[in-house]
Amino acid sequence: MLLTSLSSICLYRPLRTALFFSTHNLLSSPISSNTSLHTWSCSSSSSTQVQIAPANVEQNEEQSIGVPKVDVLKQKLEFLGIICDSSCVPGHYSNLLCPKCNGGRSLERSLSLYIVQKGDLARWRCFRTDCNWADKVFLEGKAGHNEVKKKEFQPFRQMTEEGLRLVPIGEKVTAYFNERKISEETLRRNAVMQLSNDVQRSKEDVIAFTYRHNGLLVGCKYRTLEKRFWTERGSDKILYGIDDINGAAEIIIVEGEIDKLSMEEAGFCNCVSAPGGGAGKNSPILPSMEKDTTFQYLWNCKQELDKVSRIILATDNDATGQALARALARRLGTNRCWQVSWPKKDEFSCFKDANEVLKYMGPDALRKVIESAEPYQLCISETETK
Repeated sequence: MLLTSLSSICLYRPLRTALFFSTHNLLSSPISSNTSLHTWSCSSSSSTQVQIAPANVEQNEEQSIGVPKVDVLKQKLEFLGIICDSSCVPGHYSNLLCPKCNGGRSLERSLSLYIVQKGDLARWRCFRTDCNWADKVFLEGKAGHNEVKKKEFQPFRQMTEEGLRLVPIGEKVTAYFNERKISEETLRRNAVMQLSNDVQRSKEDVIAFTYRHNGLLVGCKYRTLEKRFWTERGSDKILYGIDDINGAAEIIIVEGEIDKLSMEEAGFCNCVSAPGGGAGKNSPILPSMEKDTTFQYLWNCKQELDKVSRIILATDNDATGQALARALARRLGTNRCWQVSWPKKDEFSCFKDANEVLKYMGPDALRKVIESAEPYQLCISETETK
């Protein structure tokens, strides 16, 4: 399953809450009698209850915390819009209404708040993917009571095409994609648009790849015809085309939005693209979720990815693409990953990516590349023996 390096033991909370806070903090709180823990496995949705023997605790540390001390911390939280209720006590998690997104349409209590046992620090995260607000507040020091300011948090605002000033693609952008063998039908299905020229001083044509999750516009990545990229501020970090793999047992992961569109031309709609080609640092130990910032898009798509049994990695045929494939396989599990081999372009080189194959060899050749993918572990073994 996704990110196999996580500890398999955590307090019985929603899995997404347990992943955010460290195992150390989870297990550092005194355990009262008649308390039970649940063992979670990242490879299974089931849990096994393990009874914990009563602990001989003379006096719970929580009792030694003066009520005013905790109240001061709660006052600081209220400054930020977080309204605490009776469940907000040190050493426990509370699910509250997020003041930034108000729980979305379902009014979900999506904000997970944790007050440490000493009562001098509170931290939280909203687990709605279109909000993802996370922060912390101290009783003293970095955020002393008299120093806390009313944070400038904006009420949740749903992205819209009108708000981003997006318009249907024009003739020049359409010609750009036609040259790359991407049809207008594929562009329409993936809601590819362009940035209105009224927004820009240069008046250059800018392609807008809209990122959608559960049908909602949650982000946008821009690309000029001269291959300059940037991302709309506030965009969710997710895989491009994530809605196309809902319920899919087999998926393809590529390295760019145009490669995802190219796969569709070859008949593969069950394809997603990494939002960026970076692979981050190659550390022997995988980072925890909160530190794995380069691959936050995998964490945010964990629910969809955990249901997949076979993943074909079709990243670019260069050093960056190979590094990305390794990083993805480590996090997704090498046992369910397969890798493509790009066909030869000439005597000295191979094609770089899916769009090159589509452009110069056609959709049938690209389809054959995907169908000929081999298990990732076998590809690694063959590379090491060369």
